[in-house]
Amino acid sequence: MPSSNPLAPKENALFKRILRCYEQKQYKNGLKFAKQILMNPKYAEHGETLAMKGLTLNCLGRKEEAYEYVRKGLRNDLKSHVCWHVYGLLQRSDKKYDEAIKCYRNALKWEKDNIQILRDLSLLQIQMRDMEGYRETRYQLLMLRPTQRTSWIGYALSYHLLEDYMNALKILETFLDQQPKGNLDYEHSELILYQNMVVQESGDLQKALDHLEKNSDAIVDKLTLKENLGSLNLRLKKFETAAKIYEELIKRNPENTLYYKKLIESKQLTDPEEVVKFYVEYAELFPRAMPPKRLPLNYASGDVFKNLVDKYMRKGLSKGVPPLFVDLRSLYTDKTKVEIIESLMMQYVDALKKCGKYNEGDTANGPKEPASALLWVYYFLAQHYDYLDNTEKALNYIDDAIEHTPTLIELFVTKGRIYKHAGDPQEAYKWLDEAQALDTADRYINSKCAKYMLRANHVKEAEETCAKFTREGVSAMENLNEMQCMWFQTECALAYQRLAKYGEALKKCHEVDRHFSEIIEDQFDFHTYCMRKMTLRSYVGLLRLEDVLRGHPFYFKAARCAIEVYLHLFDAPLKDESAEQELNTENLAPSELKKLRNKQRKARKKAEQESAQAAQAQVKKDQHHKCGRGDVEPDAPQLDELIPDKLARVDDPLEQAIKFLQPLQMLANDRIETHLMAFEVYFRKGKVLLMLQSIKRARKLDLNNSMLHTCIIRFLKFISDNKVEWDPAVDSVLKSELKAHFNNEQDATKLNHQFLETYGDRLESVLEGGKMSYYLDKSSRSRSLDLVLSLDNKYKDVNIKNCNNVLGALRKGDFGDCAKEMEDYVARCNKAFPYCASFQKEKTVENNHIQSENALCSDCQIVNDEQFMPFNNI
Repeated sequence: MPSSNPLAPKENALFKRILRCYEQKQYKNGLKFAKQILMNPKYAEHGETLAMKGLTLNCLGRKEEAYEYVRKGLRNDLKSHVCWHVYGLLQRSDKKYDEAIKCYRNALKWEKDNIQILRDLSLLQIQMRDMEGYRETRYQLLMLRPTQRTSWIGYALSYHLLEDYMNALKILETFLDQQPKGNLDYEHSELILYQNMVVQESGDLQKALDHLEKNSDAIVDKLTLKENLGSLNLRLKKFETAAKIYEELIKRNPENTLYYKKLIESKQLTDPEEVVKFYVEYAELFPRAMPPKRLPLNYASGDVFKNLVDKYMRKGLSKGVPPLFVDLRSLYTDKTKVEIIESLMMQYVDALKKCGKYNEGDTANGPKEPASALLWVYYFLAQHYDYLDNTEKALNYIDDAIEHTPTLIELFVTKGRIYKHAGDPQEAYKWLDEAQALDTADRYINSKCAKYMLRANHVKEAEETCAKFTREGVSAMENLNEMQCMWFQTECALAYQRLAKYGEALKKCHEVDRHFSEIIEDQFDFHTYCMRKMTLRSYVGLLRLEDVLRGHPFYFKAARCAIEVYLHLFDAPLKDESAEQELNTENLAPSELKKLRNKQRKARKKAEQESAQAAQAQVKKDQHHKCGRGDVEPDAPQLDELIPDKLARVDDPLEQAIKFLQPLQMLANDRIETHLMAFEVYFRKGKVLLMLQSIKRARKLDLNNSMLHTCIIRFLKFISDNKVEWDPAVDSVLKSELKAHFNNEQDATKLNHQFLETYGDRLESVLEGGKMSYYLDKSSRSRSLDLVLSLDNKYKDVNIKNCNNVLGALRKGDFGDCAKEMEDYVARCNKAFPYCASFQKEKTVENNHIQSENALCSDCQIVNDEQFMPFNNI
């Protein structure tokens, strides 16, 4: 190796052995050889040896020493590519990818054709999505190793990801022309399919079709070939050819619903009667397949629908198919179909009780239906009436089913779900606990029971329930975190938020955020693997998934919870415990006060030591668990311990909220809640242009949203109260935007009055309008309350969710002191929704808050949608 301070032959041989030991993970031997070189006075300050010693120490977990040796080596030999490369590897191990890239570039200044450095640089560039830099690096690697397959593929991939399809295809074609003919292995097949993917994304569909037909013999994955041929023919409007292909695909797999839909599109069937006839024919052709029996129900109507759904339901009830209602639930958007299904089910109940048949007229035809048929009819009707918000009937039918067969777990789960939809999470969790007790070995029921416990704010019980299926010797909460069990952590965070344990809630939100960071970092391992194994289509899919990863619902839920908590902590910061203690110790004698101070100091020091030791032990345990015995990764960066009290007492809650908000603004900008939360943050920061930006984005998604209305009113009032402070440029922007979006209407009171007139038949809108009336003019309290507290038929959306929101607004003082009105309102809601815990006086405050406490802020309430999804499938 060329160096500014070359080693003698003996020491150079030892240095090579250090490199070999590093590659073979023989770190202790590597340190011995490094020591032998450094013991020689002539090479005691040899930069490259010091750097390699530091790299080896890093692999043994001695990070501070590692950095010390590597930096010392770099200072001693700034022109050594080895020192810069080693420093880059050290930075990479700490996930400091930007710094590592700088180190690799410095290394290349002194050794521009070093293949290993170029490869490492290319991996970091694609990890950081520096696509221009990645293309340049891949070009250098191609020039240095033109005979290697990965050199060509990597260079072509760089152009593909930059959407330069023409150059990507030229490189792939040049490479494929060099390959020996008759090569029909799987990797070659995948390369051809990847090439076809690039052609399709370029928009030249005819060329893509010709390419597939030409190379069909070389493609091993025949299913993907046929699916692509069918899709391309259909997009090119070659309907006859596409129809033949999809017919073949249906014969291959008659359970794939997509094939039927594509075949209908190929046959250009638009009339519902023709579509129904098509499915009936295929139902006869494939009598065991379910899609041709279920899909025509979406298109049929009248007597045809009645006959088809009758046959379908009878078969499901006779066989005892638990998810029959879930299967048919999508039909409930049509009221006529709902009535037909209900009439058939009532007919089944009467006939089965009388003669054991689905129809009394069928007594002469065949044997009786199984005894369980009546059970499944009761089960279906319970779910049916639950969906229609008729809780009393739903409970009656599920009780009949339990009386019929008291050992069927699904019945208890459904009863719990009915209580959940009725607004009583405590009763719901009890029935799920009953279901779980019937089969303690069922992991699904165990998880559902834990989820319902968390909805009822029983965090400890939920942890104990999950502990039945977690690793022994580790607490359930730790093990669930290791397994990235995000449904548990998001529900746990929401439970802690409702219980006002804000530090614990934030801890869970940060844990979910770290899971997503880990998933993004884990893709690093696939950059070389996918190109080596030629799984290029999957690799491109992975890269595109990682780019939008934080748009996932799990992250959205955790981020929303964190933002809500940080906004609450900004509005109502937690009291300083030390200040409270100062007040309590004012009357103590000096000697007693001194003893108390010493005791507190010792307790604090002991707690810090225990916390540090526990965190260090947990990190070692996690590394051992992840990597297997004897193959730990001591060089992995140690994350800061998440201490709830510290998280809840941050100095800058709004800045912390923005960290969670920014990924949502990029990747979940199609959800109005994102922009409403952004407004809340910027409103508190007083950023008027960012408030305006949030409102504009929200208006594009839903112009009539009630929560958006409150944001607009508060924005207009903020402008009128702070006009003097604006910069002239800001004032100019505001005037032009207000003219464009609000017809230059800046009178918040007038705008609010118009909103109440327009949406006076919606309780949700009237609530927000009433809150804003009181916000703008305190004298309007009586009129606003009269509107909001009415449960008359003039409102179309009087339901548990909206009534809970009204109750929440009364509790928070959005209409001033409303103790008397609140008591009367709860009594009236109790009559309308007798099963809802929020409106029952005997329920505890903790239970009452379950559906009304989870709000964004005191001014603009955004309720967690999953809490109130009326028919959310558990």
